[in-house]
Amino acid sequence: MKLSTCIAAIAGVLGCAATLVGVVSGRDSNPASESRVLRVGYFPNVTHAQGIIGAETSREGRGWFEKRLGPGVKVQWFAYNAGPSAMEALLAGSIDMTYVGPNPALNVYIRSSGDEVRIMSGAAEGGAALVVHKNAGLKSPTDFKGKRIASPQLGNTQDVAARSWFKAHGMNVTLTGGDVHVIPTSNPDQLTLFSQGRLDGVWTVEPWVSRLLLESDGAIFLDQPEAVTTILVAGVKALRDKSDLVARFVEAHRELTSWINAHPDEARELVRTGLAAETKRAFSPALMASAWSHLRFTDKVPVRRFESLVRDAQSVGFLRNAIPLDRLFCRTP
Repeated sequence: MKLSTCIAAIAGVLGCAATLVGVVSGRDSNPASESRVLRVGYFPNVTHAQGIIGAETSREGRGWFEKRLGPGVKVQWFAYNAGPSAMEALLAGSIDMTYVGPNPALNVYIRSSGDEVRIMSGAAEGGAALVVHKNAGLKSPTDFKGKRIASPQLGNTQDVAARSWFKAHGMNVTLTGGDVHVIPTSNPDQLTLFSQGRLDGVWTVEPWVSRLLLESDGAIFLDQPEAVTTILVAGVKALRDKSDLVARFVEAHRELTSWINAHPDEARELVRTGLAAETKRAFSPALMASAWSHLRFTDKVPVRRFESLVRDAQSVGFLRNAIPLDRLFCRTP
C-alpha cells in the first residue's frame, strides 16, 4: 500500500478525509501549521542513523526534516534505550512517530488489534550480532548452557532474536532462567558488565557491537547481516491528526536514506557527532567505521520477514494472540 493510499484509508475510517487535501495537493491542510509540532523517537545507536542525523541537524539549527516539513513546523526528538520504551510512548500519545526495531512495533500492533501503529518505511538492516569473549571456548549453541547473555530490553528485537535462536537450537529459555540466562540490560551497562566478565555474551546492535569488539576484546559468534534492524513507524492518531506532516516526514526520511547511501563519509561523521552529543562520549572514527561496515540503510520494508519475526516471537512466549499483518504496512516494496 502506498503512503498516500494508506493515509487516505486511515483517514476515511476515522472520518477525517479533509486532512488529506494537503497530502494529495502538496499544500498544508492546516493553516495553523506555524504552531504545529511533530514528536519523533529514536535510539542513540548507529542503526538509527536517520534519527540521529535528524536530531543533530536540529540541534545545529539546520534541521534536515524541518526544512522539508515547511515553515513554522517544529520537530521534537526523544531518545530511548530500546524499542518497548519507545512504543509505550507512542501508545500513550507522548510521541507521534519513532524509529524502532520490528518486534516492539509488532507487539503494539497485535496488542491494539491493529488499531494503533503503522509501519511507514524501512530504515536499516544488519548491525546486530551475538558477541562473546575471545578464547571463551564457545563454539556451538550447546556451549552456552548455563551462560549469561544480555539483550537491550525484554521483548525488544535482539531479545526476541536471542531467545528464539537458543530455543531453536534445543535450549530451554524462560523469562527468569532456563538453560541460557537471557538478561535484559541497557546498552551502556552491557559494555561494563561484559568487560568485568559478569556477562558471557551480548546480543545487541551497533555501535555497541563494535564497542564490545574494540574496547572489551569481544568476538562475533553470530552475525545478523540480513536482520531487519530499524523501521520507521507512526501512530494512527498522528496519521489522523497530522497526516500532512507524517507524509512529508516519511518522504524526507526516504530522501535522507538515499543521501546517506550516496554520501557515506559525511553521513558517518554526522552520526558520530550526534552520538557524542547524545551520550556525552566521544566515538572514534575507527569505531564508527567498524559499525558502519555492518549496516545497510534502506527504505524498503521486507514484508515477508515480518511473518517470520512473528513466528520467532511466538516460539518464546511473545505475540501469542497474533493477528493478520495486512493493516500494519503503509508501504511495501
